[in-house]
Amino acid sequence: MLDAKMPEAWRVLRIQSELVDGIEQLIKLKGAVTVFGGARFEVGSRYYEMARELGGLLAEAGVPVITGGGPGIMEGANRGAYEREGASVGLNITLPREQDANPYQSISLSFRYFFVRKFLFIKNAVGFAILPGGFGTLDELFEALTLVQTEKVEPFPIVLLGKDYWQGLLKWMEESILANGCIDQEELSLFSVVDTPAEACDIFTRHLVSLATE
Repeated sequence: MLDAKMPEAWRVLRIQSELVDGIEQLIKLKGAVTVFGGARFEVGSRYYEMARELGGLLAEAGVPVITGGGPGIMEGANRGAYEREGASVGLNITLPREQDANPYQSISLSFRYFFVRKFLFIKNAVGFAILPGGFGTLDELFEALTLVQTEKVEPFPIVLLGKDYWQGLLKWMEESILANGCIDQEELSLFSVVDTPAEACDIFTRHLVSLATE
């Protein structure tokens, strides 16, 4: 929600303060994986537990976990990392509903502006894990694909978890976007689709090893 009564110049200063504070708080965080997914999945549901397992595996591998800090998939990933004493970061945002900060965070920040939060999702991450979710999750997925496609960031793994959930989207990409020449065949390789947290974790850890040897 915009600050309706705040003069434009002062709004810029608020944006700047969020950006500076976020960078300062996360300055020591390196080689993280950002996990996205829907806020509406309950504790114990298939995808919540998948996120929790992924968070735990990443923590065991020494990889920090970043999420949007809310419930559902975000809570699951934070919880998995937190339970294994890994770095568990939540970048929360003020929303009309759904977005209460989960308790499984070693670093918790709060934002008013989506674009500041999105910048910090990417700045400290070497990979994105995309679990089932709604419009917000799709927004993050396609923004990541666009940044890699346009070479605005160094290429990093974008991994979709849950083949059955994503198969309709993949079919549409092939039969509509690709068939109409809006993307090239090789651009479908900008992301991977896996069924287990272990497969996703393996992709991220192999990428980290490759970065260390460059």
